[in-house]
Amino acid sequence: MGRRANRNQGRENTEAWKVVHKVTNPIIGITTDMDSEYLRLKHRYCEAITEAGSIPILIPPVGNALRYGDRIDGLLISGGNDLDPFYYSEEVSPGVKLVPRKRSDFEFALLEEVLRLRKPVLGICYGMQLISVYFGGTLYQDLVLQRSVEISHENGYHLIMTSENRFFEESTCSVNSSHHQAIKHLGKGLSACAHSPDRLIEAFYKEDYPFLVGTQWHPERMHESDLSTHIFQLFVGASNDGKQGP
Repeated sequence: MGRRANRNQGRENTEAWKVVHKVTNPIIGITTDMDSEYLRLKHRYCEAITEAGSIPILIPPVGNALRYGDRIDGLLISGGNDLDPFYYSEEVSPGVKLVPRKRSDFEFALLEEVLRLRKPVLGICYGMQLISVYFGGTLYQDLVLQRSVEISHENGYHLIMTSENRFFEESTCSVNSSHHQAIKHLGKGLSACAHSPDRLIEAFYKEDYPFLVGTQWHPERMHESDLSTHIFQLFVGASNDGKQGP
């Protein structure tokens, strides 16, 4: 009963937020994963975007990525397996399960176009890592093999510490964790704003951009978390502002 009450309270707070900020259903493009036959995307991405007052549109990695830039108000690069280390000039390490280059090439091109248009961008897990690599960053291909870690990052939950900035308050909270790779060197122009207890980067933002945020955890799976709800509200709010124009 308590969990249901918390969920209902969160939805009520979100509805009030949409009224106050005059959110008018901006369109958020969400990139999809793929296998040999099917496009893949977990439904919580769409639910989180919808709950924040936006309309989700799935973007498959086919055709010309540039044509989507003008048609969306914000871009969400979703999670997936592992980014090919080709993009940061390394060979593939053992245990790496690559995302198809067709998807990553498409997302790099789409990201570049959306950045040119200065529209909001949110990257989650693999999406966060791709954004950092776009700006010249590198990754730990496997934390167990390449870095000493004090906690498990491949499953469960752990604490993160956020630093105060224009998006987050200084705080400590628990987040989910389902990754074996992580940011090694952060991309140029990005600022880390959350860390795990063993000092891995858990979130970043770009100071000189309207809204560009990356999270290593999956906020779409944490609808009862104030921080995760806040991230989607900020993202949709920024997309709404861009839609309305100056």
